[in-house]
Amino acid sequence: MGSKSILGAICLLLFLASFAKATQVEGVFNVRRYGAKADGLSDISQAILSAWKEACASATPSRLLIPKGTYATGPVKFQGPCKAPVGILVKGILKAPTDLNKFKSEDGWIVFQNIDRLTLSGGGIFDGQGASAWAQNDCAKTGKCNSLPINMRFNFITNSIVRDITSLNSKLFHINILGCKNLNLEHIIITAPENSLNTDGIHIGSSTGINIIDSVIGTGDDCVSLGPGSHDITVTKVTCGPGHGISVGSLGKYPNEEDVVGITVRNCTLTNTMNGVRIKTWPASPTGIATDMHFEDIIMNNVGNPVLLDQEYCPYNQCNLQIPSRIKISKVSFKNIQGTSASQIAVKLVCSRDEPCQNVEVGDINLRYTGKEGPAKSQCANVKPILSGKQNPPISFS
Repeated sequence: MGSKSILGAICLLLFLASFAKATQVEGVFNVRRYGAKADGLSDISQAILSAWKEACASATPSRLLIPKGTYATGPVKFQGPCKAPVGILVKGILKAPTDLNKFKSEDGWIVFQNIDRLTLSGGGIFDGQGASAWAQNDCAKTGKCNSLPINMRFNFITNSIVRDITSLNSKLFHINILGCKNLNLEHIIITAPENSLNTDGIHIGSSTGINIIDSVIGTGDDCVSLGPGSHDITVTKVTCGPGHGISVGSLGKYPNEEDVVGITVRNCTLTNTMNGVRIKTWPASPTGIATDMHFEDIIMNNVGNPVLLDQEYCPYNQCNLQIPSRIKISKVSFKNIQGTSASQIAVKLVCSRDEPCQNVEVGDINLRYTGKEGPAKSQCANVKPILSGKQNPPISFS
């Protein structure tokens, strides 16, 4: 090889090295560089964790990239804290193991924990492959539904954004949010069949300042469920169905639950869901508070129980209905709720006889019953709602 050829080869190598270095400096950590194969079979969890270790340790903003393709991965925990803002860009399809033994003691498949200024995006799909697991969820017999892994867990995440991702066929909940603060979820798609047990779309607990915006959720349980400790939660422009509706609760199952304060559900559409917008507490509960909860500008399409405040929530008859709930509910409004009801009782407000609901407003309700038994009806107990605007069905209370 001539001297010019050798010189040219050296220049090319130097250029490639500097290019690789520049890519690293820019903070893009591609899992392919760590051995990930897009064959849909090889477990890439170690490649993800290796890329994450470097991205999280970067002193400047960084991104972990999962390119287009189909990848298999076992449980992965993105553990913080990180030194700088970090993004996870998922463009491909991630598939969870179908073998539950792969999870051992893990109760989540993809877990994000103790991270500040996280951005998760990219249009990718998180496929929980839950169909084989749903039959193993024996809630109706035992009342316990926590034996299966959740698709995505966000634990103690702050000042962060999750957008443009899809959660598909989770084994249990799709997205669980715990101990988070200032977290936005935007343009999320959640999909599982109607008969998938306990596949809540987004469940929130012990978190503050969570916004769910412009998302489509269809699943086998609540599209959105807001548990104890939910503070300042906003759900807007969410399309729900199939599913069990958008719910606060259930509350009061365990002692020392945190209060629920500041819930707004607005501009949402529910279609063919088991329930509409609801608040549910267990009878025979410990004391607690749920206050400042508002549901407005909601469209119901063939929805069972479109407006439901239920302080006698008792699935599978595993509770004592003789003892009333001790959760004190106040400052609630249901306003501008329109559409059709699949059940004749379109508005049901059943509060606790020990702790009657206070300051419940009902305004501009127009719900038509689609059955043949007669017009839509309402049912109220232990509450005297404040009425405004039109009421269809008429609100009856003693």
